[in-house]
Amino acid sequence: MKLLEGKVALVTGATRGIGRAIAEEFARQGATVAFTYRASAEKARELEEAIAAQGVGCASYQADATDFAATQALMDDIVAKFGKIDVIVNNAGITADTLLLRMSEDQWNQVIQTNLNSIFYTTKASLKHMMRKGGSVINISSVVGLQGNAGQANYAASKAGMIGFTKSLAREMGSRGIRANVVAPGFIATEMTHKLPEKELQAWLENIPLKRAGTPKDVANLCVFLASDMSSYVTGQVYNVDGGMVMA
Repeated sequence: MKLLEGKVALVTGATRGIGRAIAEEFARQGATVAFTYRASAEKARELEEAIAAQGVGCASYQADATDFAATQALMDDIVAKFGKIDVIVNNAGITADTLLLRMSEDQWNQVIQTNLNSIFYTTKASLKHMMRKGGSVINISSVVGLQGNAGQANYAASKAGMIGFTKSLAREMGSRGIRANVVAPGFIATEMTHKLPEKELQAWLENIPLKRAGTPKDVANLCVFLASDMSSYVTGQVYNVDGGMVMA
């Protein structure tokens, strides 16, 4: 039996990188997958086809992660289509990097709204449905939320806030069978990291004990575990996927 057979999952920001790997791996493990995307209808269609090829249900939504009312309507639509929601993966996020002295109010607000406020919107919209039979909320943070990073005060604050939110959610909703955990990726090979100069890339790798960049599938594999019944006694935890780069 596949690990997620019979489950219905929502993955936000899923048309590339980590989000896409999670959506595809969930489908391979038997989950019905709904996903959101911001702009690229072409990439959304590609992902729909990849999910459908696994013989599972799929629904895609072009969505604004910062719109509370639209998020409520989206969640209600998923439940109307598939009868329930079992797993939420809050992955949608943006960066607007600059030193704090140069950071504008808009750069701060956009990152906090998209990365942090959006997980409140999505999670709140899901709770009334999850409270019936339980569920799993997986929030994709970052090692930057644990250790900070120069030029990313807004991003680090949003990712650190995600950790506090998740632990509070785990305490509030544990009695209802709803689990909440954080996945904190480190240096993951994506379209963005492929553009780094070789010297900068090597500097990153020198600080990673496993001496390689992670892959989106490395992150997706952990998300499968947290979404599945194998992690039924796991909640309120933060899991780094970083090759040992950050050790508490």
